[in-house]
Amino acid sequence: MRPKKTILCVDDNEQILSVRTFLLETRGYRVVAAHSAQEALTVLDQYLPGTLDLILCDLIMPQMDGNELVRRAKQLHPGLPAMIVSGTVNAFDRALHADVFLPKGASSPAEMIERIRVLVARKRGPKKAVPTPSQSASIGAFTHATAS
Repeated sequence: MRPKKTILCVDDNEQILSVRTFLLETRGYRVVAAHSAQEALTVLDQYLPGTLDLILCDLIMPQMDGNELVRRAKQLHPGLPAMIVSGTVNAFDRALHADVFLPKGASSPAEMIERIRVLVARKRGPKKAVPTPSQSASIGAFTHATAS
């Protein structure tokens, strides 16, 4: 069985955070929930780079917005994919550091899950190349020649 992917989910709205956590956990993700950007930075300090698979956060939060959080998260965890979600559709220009921006209410939960799946797969890197039949034949010939 594949190990679960870990998502840091950040939102200052308790209800939204709870719904998002439930949605992700029922799809097989491990969720670390944070109620503020500061709490999320504390979580990021506790995890080694590469151990978190995605940060999913709200754009508009008190003290520190999601864009600043993502910028700092990527300093601590280079290569960490980030998705920012916002209720203000025109806020895309403020979400410059995110890999994906989704407006709240304008995208379905299924779309969000698909975007998350793609981001997590991209973090993992491309699949290993499967040798073509001609490469397999030459590898077999090489193995046979060295075994003789």
